[in-house]
Amino acid sequence: MTKETISAKLNRLKRIEGQVRGIAKMVEEDRYCIDILHQMQAVKSAFAKVESQILKDHAACCVSEAIATGSPDEQKEKFEELIDLFEKVKR
Repeated sequence: MTKETISAKLNRLKRIEGQVRGIAKMVEEDRYCIDILHQMQAVKSAFAKVESQILKDHAACCVSEAIATGSPDEQKEKFEELIDLFEKVKR
């Protein structure tokens, strides 16, 4: 990954961190439940976007590099990682 893409992901994660702190404050202040739930949905959506970008980067870099090596062992390892990840998501 380039420094720019790393920086973009870190910035997004820091914004999410701030949102989570904001939600905690809303809970402390006993704010309206629906308002809290809306903020939680926003955090989940933002987190999913970062997750998707990291998965795309993994496929574009790590998996494609394993394919380019021509090593069946490396290719198998990377595909097994992806399969394991998708199986965890299904749970």
